[in-house]
Amino acid sequence: MPFAHSRRYATQYEKMSRQPIPSLILELGLPTTLSMLVTNLYNVVDTWFVGRIGTSASGATGVVFGMMSILQAVGFMFGHGAGSNISRLLGAKHLQRARQFSSTAFFLSLLCGLLIGALGLVLLTPLCRLLGSTDTILPYARTYAACILLAAPAMVTSCVMNNILRYEGLAAFAMVGLVSGGILNIFGDALFMMGLHMGILGAGLSTALSQYISAAILLSMFLRRRTQTVFSLRYLPLRTPPEDGTPKDELPARPGPALLGSTVKNIVVAGLPSLTRQGLNSVSTMVLNGRAKLYGDAAIAAMSIVNRVCNFLFCVGLGIGQGFQPVSGFNYGARLYSRVRRGFFFTLGFGTAMISAFALAGGLLAAPIARLMRDDPDVIAIAVPAMRVQCAALLFMPLSTCSTMLFQSIGLSWRATFLSTMRSGACFIPLLLILTRLWGLPGVMYSQSVADVLAGLVSAPFLIYFFRHLPAEDAAGT
Repeated sequence: MPFAHSRRYATQYEKMSRQPIPSLILELGLPTTLSMLVTNLYNVVDTWFVGRIGTSASGATGVVFGMMSILQAVGFMFGHGAGSNISRLLGAKHLQRARQFSSTAFFLSLLCGLLIGALGLVLLTPLCRLLGSTDTILPYARTYAACILLAAPAMVTSCVMNNILRYEGLAAFAMVGLVSGGILNIFGDALFMMGLHMGILGAGLSTALSQYISAAILLSMFLRRRTQTVFSLRYLPLRTPPEDGTPKDELPARPGPALLGSTVKNIVVAGLPSLTRQGLNSVSTMVLNGRAKLYGDAAIAAMSIVNRVCNFLFCVGLGIGQGFQPVSGFNYGARLYSRVRRGFFFTLGFGTAMISAFALAGGLLAAPIARLMRDDPDVIAIAVPAMRVQCAALLFMPLSTCSTMLFQSIGLSWRATFLSTMRSGACFIPLLLILTRLWGLPGVMYSQSVADVLAGLVSAPFLIYFFRHLPAEDAAGT
C-alpha cells in the first residue's frame, strides 16, 4: 500500500517533519529516558542483591556484564542498522522498502541470538575465564552466565524491536516493553533471591524471564499492526518490493539474493558503530577485569559497581539523545537539514545540563552508593575515588555520544564507527595497559575517565567539518 494512502503514516510524517524540534525530541526522548532509567535501575538493583551474597558473587556480575555487552552489540547492530535506514526511508516515503529492512533485521537477530546462546553454553567455562573470572568468582559467573545465555534470543531481538520502534517515532511503545521487563526483573530478584533463597541462580533466572516477557510485549506491538513496519517472511527481500515510489537506482538490478545481500549490507554498515561501541565495551570489560584481578576480587567488584552506577547516571542523563536519532534520520531523509542542525544542538545542550546534575550528585554520594552496593571496606576504598573521577569525566561524554548518534542516524556510518572506537577501544584499552603498568591499581581506577575526556575532544573536529558543509537552509524548501 503506498505511503500517501494511509492516514496514520501521513499523520506520523507531519509530526516528524513539522513539530517544533525541542518538543518533538522531548516527546520521543522522555519515554526512552524512562526506559533506560528502569533498565539501568534493575542493573543496579541486581548488583545490590548479588552483593548481599559476597564479594566474589558481586564480581561475577561484572564478569558477565562483558558477555551481556556482546549480546547487546549484536542486537544494537541490527536494531540501529535497520532503524537508521528505516527512518530515512520513511522520511523519503518508501514504506515497503522500510518493511524489508525491519523483517530482515528481526529474523537475522533471532538467528544470531540462538547461535550465540548455544555456543556460549557449550563453551561456558572457558568463556567465563576469558571474561576475566577468577577461580573464586567462576562458580557464580557460570551460573549467572548460563541464565543470560538462555535468554540470548530475547535479549538480541528486544534490542532490534526497541530501536525500530524508536526510529519510527514510537518511543512510547518501546518504553512499555522495556519498563515492564525492568520492573519484573526487580520483583523477580526479590522473589527468587530473598523469598526463595536461590542465590545468584535467582538473579539469573529473574533476568532471563524478564527478558522474554519484555520481548513478547515488544513483539505484540508489531503483531497488532501498531507500527508502520512489520516482521513477516513475505517481506524478506528475496524479490523487488511492491511499487511505493522507491527510486530504481536504489535497488539492485536483479531481485533475489542480490536484494537480500544489499539489505543486509546496508543494515550492517549502518549498525557498525553500535556493534563497534558495544563490542568494544565487552572487550574493554574483559581487559579491565583481567587487569583488576591482579589486585583481587575486591578490585573487580569495585570496578563493576563504578561501571554500573556511572552507566546508570549517563544513560539517564543523556536518554533524551535517543529521541534525537529518529528526528535526525527522518528529517535528513526528507532533506529538512535545518531541523537536523537544530536537533543536534538542542540535544547537546540539554544532555550536557542533565549529565552535569547527575554527575554532581554521583560524585557527592559516591561513598554511600558504594557502601549500599557492597559493604566491604576493600571494595569501598577502590570504588569511591574511582566513581568520583568517573563522574567528573562524564561531562565530556555528551559531545562524543551526540556526535556518534548524529552520524549514525543520517548514514555516515564510517565517521560514527571511528568515533565509537574512541571511548572503549582506541583510547581506553591502551591507556588501561599503560597506566596500570605505570601506576598499578590507580591505573585501573582512572583509565576510563581519561579515555572519556579524550573521546570528547576527538569528536569536536568532525562536528565542525560536518556543520560547515551542511546546507544552511532546508534543501526541500520549507
